[in-house]
Amino acid sequence: MLTDNTGFTPAQLASDKNHRQVAFFLGNARKLLDKRCDGNSRLGKLSKLGLAPVLWCTIFLLLVTYTHSVIMAPNLPKLTAGFALLAWLGVFLATSGLVLFYRCSSTDPGYIKVNMHDSQNTRDDEPLLKMEINHPALLAGNWAQLCSTCKIVRPLRAKHCSTCDRCVEQFDHHCPWVSNCIGKKNKWDFFLFLVVEALAMVITGGVALTRVLTDPLAPSSFGGWLSHAANEHVGAIAFIVSDIFLFSGVAILTAVQASQISRNITTNEVANIMRYSYLRGPGGRFRNPYDHGCKRNCSDLLITGYNEDIERDEESSESEGLRMMQIGRASNLQNGACHSHQTNGNTEGNGGHVVVNVNKSSNTHQSHVHSSYCTHHKNNQKTDSVPVGLGIGLGGRNSGRSVIAS
Repeated sequence: MLTDNTGFTPAQLASDKNHRQVAFFLGNARKLLDKRCDGNSRLGKLSKLGLAPVLWCTIFLLLVTYTHSVIMAPNLPKLTAGFALLAWLGVFLATSGLVLFYRCSSTDPGYIKVNMHDSQNTRDDEPLLKMEINHPALLAGNWAQLCSTCKIVRPLRAKHCSTCDRCVEQFDHHCPWVSNCIGKKNKWDFFLFLVVEALAMVITGGVALTRVLTDPLAPSSFGGWLSHAANEHVGAIAFIVSDIFLFSGVAILTAVQASQISRNITTNEVANIMRYSYLRGPGGRFRNPYDHGCKRNCSDLLITGYNEDIERDEESSESEGLRMMQIGRASNLQNGACHSHQTNGNTEGNGGHVVVNVNKSSNTHQSHVHSSYCTHHKNNQKTDSVPVGLGIGLGGRNSGRSVIAS
């Protein structure tokens, strides 16, 4: 639909240049665009609802079935006080899950605001003409951050959702069951919704199965029990089967989300590891720069509700390691300043003496321990020997002094 300075569209230019296949492709694309359902119409708004109404009705129907056929079933014995508390706890958790479900569907997942400056001079058919070409991300060569639809340079971990038609910060995935994207601002609500519903299904399923198995009117044989349960407890059996089926999917999704939260990585990043350059290290191996450890990743999400896009500072950890190595080397050198020479493996019984050399020129002190058989020589040249005892003698060729103490 865009036109150049002469007023020609790409399809017209392709036809004028005799590129028939390109002109045919662009012509079909224009026809499909014209026939596409308008998102502002009733049918378009209904399509955007996705499967959220289906999931809401399913949870509500299961709650009614559980309450009527399990808790308040007339053909089952009355509940004890403790067991009744556990049974109604499942109802409370499932109802809380519906509240969290509404929050996930209605909360802003982290939509990035569209650049609205100079909107009077910007036409819808000119998505890139008003872009800030001098943006640091574009100057660095990160053209993947450029969104031609939203007319913005989005953050590194953001992605444009084709269903919502918006760029979402820390885009995880578009969930059709909640009819909303899962991003930076509603990921905590989504994970809490999964955990609460999983706990509710475990409790309600366990209560329903226990109630059916402990029916005092059921026959003792397995075949007779199945026939009795199918005839007398249809609602409870249907609830148990549905609960097991739904719990398998919810449990897997909860485990996957928990694993990704502990590593501070999104579903979109896991699925596109080879596409995103910021997830590759120097050797081309996978490297998550936003993983600060399981403890910090989980605590940040628990306290603030989201994780900031702060890269891990690897230089500080490397400098800390080098600093510790230098401290170790310095301590080794300090310990090695005083060394011992042993003859025949023993110096205690051989009348050892200590020589302390004081060098005037360098103002340093060096000391070492010798045995009584120790001689000082250099290149097989004789030096003056000092008898064992306490005294002061002149040094060899040095201008310093030697103090000998036995």
